[in-house]
Amino acid sequence: MGSEAVLIAAGGRSILLQIADPAIGHGVAGHSDFAARPLDRLRGTLTYVYAVTFGTEEEAAQATRQVNRAHGPVRGDGADGTPAYSAFTPELQLWVAATLYDSAVTMHELVYGPMEDEVADTVYREYASLGTALQVPPDLWPPDRAAFRAYWRRRLTELRTDATTRAVAVQLLHPRTGPVWLRLAMPLGRLLTVGLLPPEVRRLYNLPWSAASQRRFDRTVRLIAVVYPALPRRLRHWPKEHFLRALRASVKPGTSE
Repeated sequence: MGSEAVLIAAGGRSILLQIADPAIGHGVAGHSDFAARPLDRLRGTLTYVYAVTFGTEEEAAQATRQVNRAHGPVRGDGADGTPAYSAFTPELQLWVAATLYDSAVTMHELVYGPMEDEVADTVYREYASLGTALQVPPDLWPPDRAAFRAYWRRRLTELRTDATTRAVAVQLLHPRTGPVWLRLAMPLGRLLTVGLLPPEVRRLYNLPWSAASQRRFDRTVRLIAVVYPALPRRLRHWPKEHFLRALRASVKPGTSE
């Protein structure tokens, strides 16, 4: 399931859910530059996800080191009235991993339909590695899908936004720089991102959504569900192969950097 490129369509949903946690949101606002480099966070996330789930042990370790280096400076003491945060906080990393899992499953089931319970349980267990490869203790990941659903519902009630995190969302949804193809694709990207969000999270970001918006979203998803599965496998899995090749090219075998 994780090889499917269509899951990337839920990437914006994941990021908006992540930064609706005030600590993560202010960490991203203070240490990331969506406005100047809108694809960097996506590139880093995809490299990590593909390496941990499909790469060798060495590739997973390399991707983990890259994430940890990026996370090193991401901390704040809350002295200016903003939430204190550290990118190494296990509970925050758990939330990031949870958004990646929930967004991937949500998008996959919109395209392919619900998974059988046995398959869904396996997918759930394997997604735990996205957090536990970093600083999330294994026993912090909810033990099963029912426990995850309870955790998810609780966390949605704890999300908050402010002017700072809403500004990050605007940068994400309305990039002013980046390749031409990205800016051309953003109307579709915004529709999918906002449509995939839980309604209560849309409201946190003051994102408009109407019955007409829902109809456009539903039509788009139906079209994707018809067209995407018919594509050749090499196209559907191209991002995974691309990012793993880039990771392998960035480090010589047997080195730690």
